[in-house]
Amino acid sequence: MSPALAKKLYAQGEKVGLKLLDAPVSGGDVGAKEGTLSIMVGGDEDSFERCLPLFKAMGKNIVYMGPAGSGQHTKSANQIAVAGATAAMTEAIVYAEKTGLDPSTMLRAIGAGAAGSWQITNMAPRVLSGDHDPGFFIKHFIKDMHIVEEEMAHRGTVLPMLRTVLQLYEDMAEDGDEDLGTQALVRLYRGKKGTRSEAH
Repeated sequence: MSPALAKKLYAQGEKVGLKLLDAPVSGGDVGAKEGTLSIMVGGDEDSFERCLPLFKAMGKNIVYMGPAGSGQHTKSANQIAVAGATAAMTEAIVYAEKTGLDPSTMLRAIGAGAAGSWQITNMAPRVLSGDHDPGFFIKHFIKDMHIVEEEMAHRGTVLPMLRTVLQLYEDMAEDGDEDLGTQALVRLYRGKKGTRSEAH
């Protein structure tokens, strides 16, 4: 949800004696299954402390971020970083394919260095195996990126990288791929017309 909605729900809860926390997560389906999610929490700190045992049953990195809406703002920051990392991972794989490198070996070579990331460790193997099932749906990622853009519009700021990645995923949604996982971005690059750079 948007940070604004989280704040609205918190205020409504206050009126009827309820304490609400906004606690979005990161880590995908793998993190959910293994109980290793990152959980970013907004709301009253005493409520966070009371709920901490529940969060610990689902995640490993649990961080109190501040008042209502702060969890959702942190999730937005997470999605910005994921957008860039996913696009970068995809383009590295396509570059390897186009230049005759073995993509799996290339990822092993760069994954332990400065280019290493959660996306390379967890999602790149899915890309290479052709697994485009959703750990996180493209349509939900598009929704999240729109939330980020709305927040930035209120602050007179544009995030060019996010806008570029959002357009890539909106292209996929127009092609009927919105129910695939975010790692399926590679399909756009491997399309019948070749990569986007070749298509244009």
